[in-house]
Amino acid sequence: MRRGAALFIAFLYVATGAAWSGVTVTLHEFSDLPGWESDDHTKALRAFNASCGLVNDLEMEKLCAVSQSGPDARAFFESFFKPVRIENGEPPLFTGYYEPELFGSRTKTNRFRFPIYSKPPEVKEGRLWKTRAKIETRGVLSGRGLKIAYLDDPVDLMFLQIQGSGRIRLTDGSTLRFGYSASNGHPYRSIGQELVRRGILNQHQASAAVIKNWVKNNPQAGRRLLHHNTNYVFFREIQKLSPSKGPVGAMTVPLSELRSVAVDPKFIPLGSPVWVDKSGQFPLRRMAIAQDTGSKIKGAQRNDVFYGTGKDAGSLAAQIKDTGVVYVLLPVARALRLAHVGLER
Repeated sequence: MRRGAALFIAFLYVATGAAWSGVTVTLHEFSDLPGWESDDHTKALRAFNASCGLVNDLEMEKLCAVSQSGPDARAFFESFFKPVRIENGEPPLFTGYYEPELFGSRTKTNRFRFPIYSKPPEVKEGRLWKTRAKIETRGVLSGRGLKIAYLDDPVDLMFLQIQGSGRIRLTDGSTLRFGYSASNGHPYRSIGQELVRRGILNQHQASAAVIKNWVKNNPQAGRRLLHHNTNYVFFREIQKLSPSKGPVGAMTVPLSELRSVAVDPKFIPLGSPVWVDKSGQFPLRRMAIAQDTGSKIKGAQRNDVFYGTGKDAGSLAAQIKDTGVVYVLLPVARALRLAHVGLER
């Protein structure tokens, strides 16, 4: 059996099993998607093609061959896909993420002393390993040749781990690019929410800048505070990636600003086009491609939008916590089969 066929059968199995208990699947028309007519479908097709060859699925492989032959972008999506709304009873949530751009050093100095580690061989994805506190206070990774670079701020290191990728400007003017390698398997816990819980900050004060200043002004208590987040991320250095390209996501292709999103692959297959209908102060209505995942991205209507690289992108991404709707665009026959399975449960 082809791996693509096996993946689709697994997708249908999940759809009918306990993991999808209470899930509804609704078919839609493109006319149901707010703003569909005014989107730049050519840019969406370009993002789709970037990861198309990595989708090991017979139906998608056929569509990829068509998409790379230079079709009219809007006609391509409308002819071969069907919008599907998948819901599991949880409220929709859109957030944003970005690629941090920080300063660092290849070697440890008085200023740069907080290490970025590559993955230890004994760490296995999905399994619990040592907590952040044990990693940072017991020297379990010292002397093992796992240090890739050093940063000058422990909060910057944590936010780099939260985002899962980043750029570091070295003291010699060169740049390092990092991508996610693995995590210790422990859950992410918000430092900002912990400061609010302790009564140190009000909800509206819990920004990255405020957290960074608090840790800096309270170094001992600050390091203990950071250990509240037991999750710890390991990185790999990414070479030969053009500075003009975005970071590499879960599909191993560079992400596109506002055209790449992180999803829960239990509900939305990676490589799928999705229609983002996000409300809030910065509404967003456009097609993006499911090219990334994240430890906090769980649920059928959970969506994390990639906002780009650097400080401005980070400031914008930090403000995104909105409701809305995510529609996944599935190949027509697949969408009909999935809806049929849902109706027969």
